[in-house]
Amino acid sequence: MEKDQIIILEDRGIISVIGKDSKEFLQNIITNDINKVNASNTIFSGIFTPQGKYLFEFFLIKSETGYYLECDSEFTNEIINYLKKYILRSNVEIKDMSGKFVVGVINKDKFEEIKIKEKKNNQTIFFRSSPLFEDPRSSKLGARILSNLENLYLTIKKLSLKIADKSEYFRIAHLNGIPIKGLRNLQNNLFGLEANFDELSAIDFKKGCYIGQENTARMKLKNKLRKKLFALNSSSNLEIGSEIIMENNSIGKILISNPYAFGLIDTTKISLTKLKNKEVLVEKHKAKIIL
Repeated sequence: MEKDQIIILEDRGIISVIGKDSKEFLQNIITNDINKVNASNTIFSGIFTPQGKYLFEFFLIKSETGYYLECDSEFTNEIINYLKKYILRSNVEIKDMSGKFVVGVINKDKFEEIKIKEKKNNQTIFFRSSPLFEDPRSSKLGARILSNLENLYLTIKKLSLKIADKSEYFRIAHLNGIPIKGLRNLQNNLFGLEANFDELSAIDFKKGCYIGQENTARMKLKNKLRKKLFALNSSSNLEIGSEIIMENNSIGKILISNPYAFGLIDTTKISLTKLKNKEVLVEKHKAKIIL
């Protein structure tokens, strides 16, 4: 992604969580620490099953009256319904605000340039009344802006940006081992730690209880993490569920298919140094694990 480009992600959902109990309510559910979220900082977080398995992921952004959850639009209604199960008597209101916002992604260097001009130096700033934040998963994914469509196009014009194809964003994320597409195939199929939530700064191990916390903490403390999600490159179609073979041994299986394939690899069966630039077989198709 070039410095003068912006990528518009139309397939993002925005959920508003407000009410005097919204902070404590979310803190008891999400994997990261909501106390980190303010006008100057945005986090990446998720929701695990009680067993600590991957369920949902999202960014958590401070709004004027509460919080915004930015997620894959495929899961917007599911996340809303899931959260509503836990409201009980809490003073919390949850709404789908997807129709009022759009998400744009800009180059990190452009974000740094904007911060200098605005005389701000935070991970999250407000630019033309819209939150603009560096992606907490990796600086290589640039910065995201949450805005209404009209204001976003005025921002694009003001910054002389060109709209780029979003496939470039997906490609960069894939090369850096961060799944964007095909997240449905991860649900309940791997633990949150296996989905690299620790490396993506999505878990806080000091915050206290949340759904799935006990098993997640145990895996971390006792070093029981044996499998990890890795990106794979192949010119062939890698079908979901197919075994990944290296040196005649099954070392994992495909969870997300092409064009941005990911597989769950058993790291106890092979050293990571051996995986680098080595070919593996997936149903007789050649592939490379990206490290």
